[in-house]
Amino acid sequence: VQLVESGGGLVQAGGSLRLSCAYSGFTFADYAVAWFRQVPGKEREGVSAICTTDESTVSSDSVKGRFTTFRNSQESIVYLQMNNLNHEDTATYYCTAVSPYFGSCRPVVISDESLFGWWGQGAQVTVSS
Repeated sequence: VQLVESGGGLVQAGGSLRLSCAYSGFTFADYAVAWFRQVPGKEREGVSAICTTDESTVSSDSVKGRFTTFRNSQESIVYLQMNNLNHEDTATYYCTAVSPYFGSCRPVVISDESLFGWWGQGAQVTVSS
């Protein structure tokens, strides 16, 4: 499995940014792709995920209503659309995947990073205040 991220950058507070995660190599049709983020000196935090069995999503309370995860299955890309960004969203964002994953997304998908076997290289998002 390969995960390649793109789309990070610098944005002003209140602005928007979209991250992309191009994926390949899944053996099973049912899997989950999640986004985690990390600030130096802090633990990695689960942000959002999508589960392909039913295209359900789950998001953390810190981003709910502002961030959306969706997928273009034909192009094998998962997106993280981030709106109304604030300084606390500044972090390196990682795309990660678990396969197989059956059923709807459950909160564990963004709370237990040990589930995930593959990680992208990371994309820096910096929000200026």
